[in-house]
Amino acid sequence: MRAVVLREFGPASVLRLGTFPDPVAERGWVVVRLRASALNWHDVLVRQGKYRSPVPHVLGADGAGERVDTGEPVMILPSLWWGADNSAPGPGFEILGDHAPGTYAELVRVPEECVVPKPDGLDWAQAAALPLVGVTCFRALFTRGRLTAGESVLVLGASGGVATMAVSLAAAAGARVVVTSSSAEKIERARALGASDGVGHTGPDWVSTARESAPGGHGFDLVLDSVGRWPESVRALRPGGRLVVLGASLAERADLDIRSFYFGQYDLLGTTMGSPRDFAGLLSMMDTTRVAPPVIDTVFPLDAADRAHERLEQGTGFGKIVLSHD
Repeated sequence: MRAVVLREFGPASVLRLGTFPDPVAERGWVVVRLRASALNWHDVLVRQGKYRSPVPHVLGADGAGERVDTGEPVMILPSLWWGADNSAPGPGFEILGDHAPGTYAELVRVPEECVVPKPDGLDWAQAAALPLVGVTCFRALFTRGRLTAGESVLVLGASGGVATMAVSLAAAAGARVVVTSSSAEKIERARALGASDGVGHTGPDWVSTARESAPGGHGFDLVLDSVGRWPESVRALRPGGRLVVLGASLAERADLDIRSFYFGQYDLLGTTMGSPRDFAGLLSMMDTTRVAPPVIDTVFPLDAADRAHERLEQGTGFGKIVLSHD
């Protein structure tokens, strides 16, 4: 099959279209003929060798296409072997594209529990872009973060796949959503998705400004941090608030003042991806509320995966970057 094959770790330029062995559907597995795949920051880390993936290898966690055995249009849940305990993934958990060949290809093989029918209202690009950010944000906001209608949430960032999906889901749930960004234009675009306000996060005291935008000016019920700015995130919380951490794109270490943390009665919650149960919850929410579909920034052809990765790393886009396989 045609696939974007990673033969060595390195910059985006190592991604080249080539050939890779066709996957074989064994019992309990499904082969999907992909129509589109979507990029995630996780793919960049795999490309750089952070997950010690085998080479040659095919990247990609997100995808949508047709089941080869039935022709049914489906989306792929990238959480492989989550396990029976919904509170945390089991020891066999991995993300599609870590070690199992991923979605930057004509075909992909996944466990049968990881394919779900494609919603009629989504095109192929949107369907490919939904699973990873959708299930990740649903778990972060609701399963772990316990967000309810009428509460306030601060989303660090305004333009990436996680941020745009988090704004859409939280707003649909009836929460007041505030975003941060270095771009006034991106804040305005986040407003169109349901954000009530936005704060520039480049100033020396942006946290105080953000707190003032929360109801009562006393801080947020929940802060969603996918970048690793824990000290600032905690300061943005109201007393008794919850910090949900789901990424470390800007920092992998954090220093917290322990005394003020426990006197503040804060919750620090870690999360990653989501289970099949979380994915079912996401799809049910999309059926019953007005959740905006994933925002698509740019669609590249499959043979331009290197240029797609370059755009992702530049951080200048708004929404998801997608590869078309047609």
